[in-house]
Amino acid sequence: MVRIATWLLLTLLWMGIFMPVFAADWAGVDETVVEHYAEEYGRSARDPYINTDQGDLLLFVFTLAGAAGGFIAGYNWRKFFVEEGKGESRKGEVHA
Repeated sequence: MVRIATWLLLTLLWMGIFMPVFAADWAGVDETVVEHYAEEYGRSARDPYINTDQGDLLLFVFTLAGAAGGFIAGYNWRKFFVEEGKGESRKGEVHA
């Protein structure tokens, strides 16, 4: 148990000390690839139609999607996991 705690502590220290240094040098795909080709072909960057960086809009959209997915999965739960398929019996025999 002490050995696991030691490795966990060392890993957290490594991530806390060295990872911010390495992460600062990397640019995202948008900055390196998309903007390069956009400028090459004469298109400038513009604001998105729906800006999800402001407020809690993105959180709200993911909450709605999760609620819709949960409702669909809950409504079809028996079909997915409990009930048998059409034409099959519990022993796997197929009926015509």
